[in-house]
Amino acid sequence: MNHLSAAHLIISAEINLPFKPPRSSIPLLTEMISNLHGSRLESEILPSLSNLVLVDNSAGRVDIPSLRSALHYEDVLEDGGTGRPLPNQGLQSSEVCGMQFTSGTTGMPKAAELTHVGLLNNGLQIGDRMLLTPNDVICVPPPLFHCFGCILGYMATATHGSAIVFPSEAFDPLLSLRAVQDYECTGLYGVPTMFLAELELLSDGKVPRTGLNKLRTGIAAGSSVPSALMSRLHAELNLTELTICYGMTETSPVSFMTTTDDPLEKRLDSVGRLLPHVQAKIVDPEDRSKILKVGERGELAVSGYLVMRGYWGDKEKTDEVLQPDENGRLWMFTGDEGSFDSEGYVKITGRIKDLIIRGGENIHPLEVENCLLGHPSVNGVSVVGIKDERYGEVVAAFVVKRHGHEATGASIRSFVKQRLSSHLVPKYVFFVDDFPKTASGKIQKFKLKDSGEEMVKEGKGLD
Repeated sequence: MNHLSAAHLIISAEINLPFKPPRSSIPLLTEMISNLHGSRLESEILPSLSNLVLVDNSAGRVDIPSLRSALHYEDVLEDGGTGRPLPNQGLQSSEVCGMQFTSGTTGMPKAAELTHVGLLNNGLQIGDRMLLTPNDVICVPPPLFHCFGCILGYMATATHGSAIVFPSEAFDPLLSLRAVQDYECTGLYGVPTMFLAELELLSDGKVPRTGLNKLRTGIAAGSSVPSALMSRLHAELNLTELTICYGMTETSPVSFMTTTDDPLEKRLDSVGRLLPHVQAKIVDPEDRSKILKVGERGELAVSGYLVMRGYWGDKEKTDEVLQPDENGRLWMFTGDEGSFDSEGYVKITGRIKDLIIRGGENIHPLEVENCLLGHPSVNGVSVVGIKDERYGEVVAAFVVKRHGHEATGASIRSFVKQRLSSHLVPKYVFFVDDFPKTASGKIQKFKLKDSGEEMVKEGKGLD
């Protein structure tokens, strides 16, 4: 909030988090606002703050009337409820509509300045690719503070007259599947970790497989989608027209997307082709002026209406990723490694920063992750590089076992060794209950790397 010099804070009395009980917002607000129970709002650490608006979702667990410095959301609604539209505000489509914080998978989040024209048109084109109509009912578990919920979800459905279902305030796989059943949803969204949690409930028999027959489409996005997971979504959730999106917060967010009738191998092995009015290229990460050929791996760069204006208040970071070419066209350098095929489909092979360089060989974590998701005892896996005196880096696999299944480090290594080259076999295998994630469900690999290196010092991961 200080970074944005925010004047108004609208917040719920309780914060709902996945798989955890509700958490009261009052301790946070007390730290921010010294006289929370007083009649006038004062904040030394947030000098720009002039209004606090509380949404009461606490079912009586929080004493809202005692918080006298706050406005109540119901009162704000009533005060603004004249039903008359605002007079022309002189806004332009190219102006900043919102500041969306990046997910923070590699460090501190940054505030991307996104425009009206970028967000509205991106939602429209996403819905076009899904063939949405007013007859569709789309279940959207991803949160609305993230582009997945607010653009791929809300804007895509609003521009096509489709219905949208929000199953819960925070992701809950059980409530998500029940929402699909109760509302006869035709579409379901999720990041890989969400879909895996839902499939686990079906596999364990905790949710009946009835009432899922209306599903046809949806979006899997947020991080690379392993082919083994895609195959299960087709087979077990009837998502035969499931689409894959690729994008980033800085591009409003989607630049590549499959269609509902793309060949199955393209939906399993690529993130689709460019959306309309978007340009892309693959460049040499060491020399961004050098455009690579079809089939060559390099850094993906994107240009067009959807590119952010910049990172709010951070010119240095903006200049690192937004750079003009010799013709003055502005390109967003994504930091993702990928390649084009001859038909214009793009395959994303991972974050360039996530590449594991073992003895001079580049290892792509996704290749090992794809392999291990085919293991009968593995429900989730994330692969990172761990420092090694001999090779520089070696492969480490963090594994979440399927409920009721057993696995050992030796069995994990043997499984990979039978299917991939020996240098891809994990040296370290760590069994965990869950992965550190951003609030939008993406795995924070930099945290896994840190914890893995600490566990290696303790002699763990080799058994």
